[in-house]
Formats: sequence, C-alpha cells, structure tokens
Amino acid sequence: MSVKPVTAVIVGGGHRSFTYAELALISPEKLKIVGIADPNPFRCEKARKMFGFPKENCFSSADELASVPKFADAIINGTMDHQHVETAIPLLKKGYDMLLEKPFAVNLDELDSLVKVVEENGNKVMICHVLRYTPFYLAIKERVLSGEIGDIISINTFEHVSYHHVSTSYVRGKWGNSDNCKTSMLLAKCCHDLDIMMWMMGEDKPKTVSSCGSIFQFKPEMAPEGAGTKCLVDCPHKDTCLYSAKRLYIDHPDRWEFYVWSALEDIENATIEDKIKLLKGDSPYGKCMYKSDNNVVDHQSVMVNFASGATGTHNMIGGAARPLRRIEIVGTKGEIWGEFEHNDIHVLRINPDPGKEFDEEIIDLSAFCEGGGHGGGDLGLAEDFVNYVRGEKPSVSCTSIFDSVAGHKTVFLADISRENGSVTMSY
Repeated sequence: MSVKPVTAVIVGGGHRSFTYAELALISPEKLKIVGIADPNPFRCEKARKMFGFPKENCFSSADELASVPKFADAIINGTMDHQHVETAIPLLKKGYDMLLEKPFAVNLDELDSLVKVVEENGNKVMICHVLRYTPFYLAIKERVLSGEIGDIISINTFEHVSYHHVSTSYVRGKWGNSDNCKTSMLLAKCCHDLDIMMWMMGEDKPKTVSSCGSIFQFKPEMAPEGAGTKCLVDCPHKDTCLYSAKRLYIDHPDRWEFYVWSALEDIENATIEDKIKLLKGDSPYGKCMYKSDNNVVDHQSVMVNFASGATGTHNMIGGAARPLRRIEIVGTKGEIWGEFEHNDIHVLRINPDPGKEFDEEIIDLSAFCEGGGHGGGDLGLAEDFVNYVRGEKPSVSCTSIFDSVAGHKTVFLADISRENGSVTMSY
C-alpha cells in the first residue's frame, strides 16, 4: 500500500526552512510543501515557484495562516529565534504538527508555555538538533549505548567558532545583539552542543549549572589604531584588518551569501559593484567589527554537575582560525573522543593485560557522510520528521520537544549564572 507524503507549510522562508524543505524536491513521495507564511513577497513567490502550490496558499504571517482551516499535516517553522513561540502556539492550537528550528524558546518562561501547549494539544513537535543526525555523533551515541566504555564519568565538548563565522552570524549578524534577537551567543550557537551532551548522558539529568564568559575581543578598545566605523568608507585598515568587510565578504563573496547578501536577493545576478554599494550603505556587514552594536559574549565556559555525580563542560570560543567541534567522553571502562570536522572517532578501552595499557580503535566515518549542511545531518533530520509525523518508529536521534528541554534549560541556567558572576544555579 502506498503511503501519501506528509504535507507541510513553511513558516518563515529563511535559509533553514528551505534547507529542510529540499526533501520535498529530492523525495516527493515523503514530503510535499503546500504553502508558506512569510511577510516577504519575494520569498513567498520563491517558494510557490519552487514547490508548485497555488498563490492562495501564500500568507503574510503565522496568525493569518492560523485564521484559515487547517490544510496540511505539519509546519516547518524557521522563523527567527524570538519568534518561535509566538508563531508556534496558534498553529499548534490549530492542530498542526511541527518541525521547529532551535532554539525552540529564548527563556525559561517561553519554554514552559510552549511545552504546556504541546502537552495540552498532543502535537508532534520535533526540534532541529541536526548534529544528532550526523554520522559522527550518531556513531558516538551508539558506542555509548553499547556500554563498552562503561558509565560516563565526564563529558567535555568544545566549539571553536571561526573568525568569519563569528563575524557574519554573531558580531555583525542576526545574533549579534541580544536586545534585538533575544538570544545569547550560547543559546544561538551552542544549544546544539549542550543538546549533544544531554543526549549522551541519557536519563542522567543536570543537578547544578555554572558558567562564565565575556566580550574579550570585539569591543572598541581592541580596534586597530585609527580605525573607522565602516570598513569600505572611512577605514585605513580595509586591506590589512583580519575582520575587514572587504577581506571577508568582497574577497569571498560566496562564503556566507545567504546572510551577507540577503538584502540583494531580489536582484538577479547581483554584481560585485552592487555588493560594495551595499556594504558602504546601511548593511551591518559593512560596520567595523570592533565598533558594532554587538553585546553577546565571544567566549564562554559552562560546567554541569549531573545527578549521578558525573560532570560535563562546554567551552565556546569565537574568533578561532578554523571551525572545530570536539567531544571527549570518559567512562569507567574506557573513553571516546573525536573532532567533528575530521569524521573519525577514537575508542579507547582499558586493558590491564601484560604489556598493555589500553586498546584503541579508530573508526573512519568519512564514507558515511553524504555531504550537505551540518555534516549531512539536515536531510536525515527532515526524513526522520516525516517518519515521526506518520507515526512510524523514530530514530535514536529524534528530538521531540520534551527531549530538548534539558539542553535548553541548561543553556538558560548557564547564562543566568554568567550574568550573576558565575553563581551556581540549581537545575
């Protein structure tokens, strides 16, 4: 018997929503996009042409979509972080299931209110923790579940955010000012990492959380002497500064195009001249990196004490030479460590036999990486969401909203701890 595709409406037609919606083009028997809600007419038309639904299925907002009879199975919600709860609640009450981009809430009160609505309405809500779907983290989870390293004593994760990423997404970008985006650096960038920590720890939940961090680099007193306020307008260091908009964006026009050049998306084949003009104007990407309005930390450390007595740490450093995600898990029988970018993991097992100290196995995962965003995790997540909505058995990676609570709550408590001088917060 053939199974109909899950039908979905995009809410918030940004980069992430279209990434997940690509499953409808790759495997139309699994997913069908039947509408969009976005205030930008260009994005609505882009989605309509891409997926072939009628113009009457274009809406300007989630509220407008919620005002008409339900006509799809699910919502792909890729709105900005601070809009997740306000756009999700009316559609959940309408009966839609939802694939909701992380973070699903921006504070503890929002977390509680959204979880309550899901509990009351019985929706299937899955959070986009895509790292769970990568071959790298999935292989580590399977080894932990097998019990071969014993009970976890310590889990440590690290994220180095590259200099061009921290510039584009955080200091100059959408997540650079918490007054506007309503999220911290830790929440916007590292709720993935804290979710991975909680996933590996399973039923062992946090007991206390503490954290410290600050803006170390990206502040006015760290600017090169004589620096201007706009790289391409009044700065003598545009050809030498590590964070020059010319060097990051004009010399690398394709690297972060979906963020940096979004204001030009309605211009077909925008030229370098168009891009230079944009950076000389009001674009935040043309501002001096050290004289922007950013107020989010560029480095932060988190320490978690679990109910079992195990400990966990996470260290985020923005402005690194290369991107890096590293994980180290030490158990009572051995340990696992690896770097996400290298696509291999090292499993060490204690071996007290004569002439031995430990046995080491190196697992090369490169053959299992299909490419695409987040190490191949984006497509796997979208496929698992389809299975989840259909009522089929979800994978071990599947993150319902209830599975995602521990990681989010840990982030919120860590930021409260940091803001209050590293006080320890009870979970």
